Amino acid sequence: MGITAAPIGDATADTDADAGQAGTGRFITPGFKLGFALVTSLFFLWAIANNFNDILIRHFQKALDLNRAEAGLIQFVFYLGYFLMALPAGMLMRRFGYRAGILCGLGLYALGAVLFYPAAEIRAYGVFLAALFVIASGAAFLETAANPYIVAFGDPARASQRLNLAQSFNGFGGFVAPIIGGMFIFSGVEHSAAELAAMSPAELTAYRVSEAQMVQMPYLTLAGIVICIGIAIALVRLPRISHDRASAGTLSGLRSVLREPALAGAVIAQFFYVGAQVGVWSFFIDFVKELSPATPERTAAFLLSLSLVLFMAGRFIGTALMQRISATRLLLVFATIDIVLIAIAAFAPGIVAVGALTLTSFFMSIMFPTIFSLGVKDLGDRAMLGAPLIIMAIIGGALFPPLMGLASQAIGDVIQPTMLLPGLCFAVIAFYARRTHRAERRRHAAVPPLP
Repeated sequence: MGITAAPIGDATADTDADAGQAGTGRFITPGFKLGFALVTSLFFLWAIANNFNDILIRHFQKALDLNRAEAGLIQFVFYLGYFLMALPAGMLMRRFGYRAGILCGLGLYALGAVLFYPAAEIRAYGVFLAALFVIASGAAFLETAANPYIVAFGDPARASQRLNLAQSFNGFGGFVAPIIGGMFIFSGVEHSAAELAAMSPAELTAYRVSEAQMVQMPYLTLAGIVICIGIAIALVRLPRISHDRASAGTLSGLRSVLREPALAGAVIAQFFYVGAQVGVWSFFIDFVKELSPATPERTAAFLLSLSLVLFMAGRFIGTALMQRISATRLLLVFATIDIVLIAIAAFAPGIVAVGALTLTSFFMSIMFPTIFSLGVKDLGDRAMLGAPLIIMAIIGGALFPPLMGLASQAIGDVIQPTMLLPGLCFAVIAFYARRTHRAERRRHAAVPPLP
C-alpha cells in the first residue's frame, strides 16, 4: 500500500512507496497532521449520530407513543443502513479513493439530519426512520473510510495505537451526545400514565407535537457542523493510497479476503460486539428508570454520559496499555470483566446493578478498534474490501435492541434480565480473543530468532 501527498483533485496514485516508509517509526507522517485531525473528527461525528439514538429511543416513546419494541426499530433501521451501505462504500473508495468516500458520507449524513425537521413537523415515525437510515448510510461511508485510512497516516506498525487514539474521540462523541440530548432533546416534562390518560385529545396531541419538535434544532445544528467539516476535508492535504483498481469491487476479491481467517473471525466478533454495545446503551436510560423510578430522564441521560466518559477513558488507557500488553490479551481480559459486570447488572438490586452496567462501557472501549485492526492488519491493499465486511457486521446493532425489547415484553415489561443477551455477546468476544491470542503465540513461536 503506497502513499503520497497528491494534489487535490488528482486521481492518479503514481507512487510505489510503502505506507510505512513514508514515515517509518512515526506516529503521524509529517505534513498530514491537519488531515489526521480532520479524519479523526469523523470518529466524533458518527458517535454523535449513534448515541443520539439512545436518547431518541426514550424520547420517541413519549413523542410518538411507542412501546420499547417499536422504539427498538430505531437501532434496527440505523444499523441496517450500515449493513447495506458498507460494501458500496468500499467499492466506491476502491474506484475513487478515500476522500470521495468521506465526502459522500458527510453529504448523506447532513441530508439525513436535515430530514429530521419535516419529520418532526408531520410527527411521522416512518419519516424519522427514513432520516435515520440516510444518516446511517453516511456514517457507513465514514466508518468504512476512516478506520482503514488511519493506517496511512504513519508507521503501519503503530496502526493499532493510532486507531485506538482516533477511536478515543469516538468515545468523546459518545460522552457528549447524551449530555446534548439530555439538555436539548429531552424537554424535562414527564407525565405519568395516569396524567396522560386524564388529558383531553387536544392536550395530548399538543404535548406530543411539542415533544417531537424538540429534535429539530439539534439535528439542524448537526447538519451545519457536518457541512463545514466536509468543506475542510475537500481542501486539506491527505495521503494518497495506491491500489490495484483492476480488481476493484470484484467478487473474486471479496472471496479472497473472506478466506483470511483473521478477517472472518473479526467479522463474527464485531457482529456480537456491536450487538452488545448497542443493546446496553439503547436501554440504559430505561434500565435506570426501572431500578430507580424517581430518577428524572435527564439525570438518567447524564448517567449514560458518565458511562461514556469511562468508555472514552478506556480508549486512552487501553492505547497506553497496548505498549506493554498484547492487543489480543487485553481484549480477552476486558471481555471477561464485562461478562462479570453484566451478570451483576442482570441480577443485583438498585444502585449496584446501575453501577455495574455503567462500568461495562470502560471495558467495551478497546473492543471495536482492536477487533477491526486485527481483522485488516494483514490485508494490505485489500483492506478496502475487508474493511466494509467488518463494518457490515455492525448489523448486530440492528438485531439486539428489538430482540431485547421483545424479551422485555415477554417477561413482564422489565428490562433488567434482558441484559444477559449482551453478556452472551461478550462471551463470544472472549472466545475470539482467546483463540486469536493463541494463534499469535503460535506464529511468534514459529519465527526463528535473529542470528
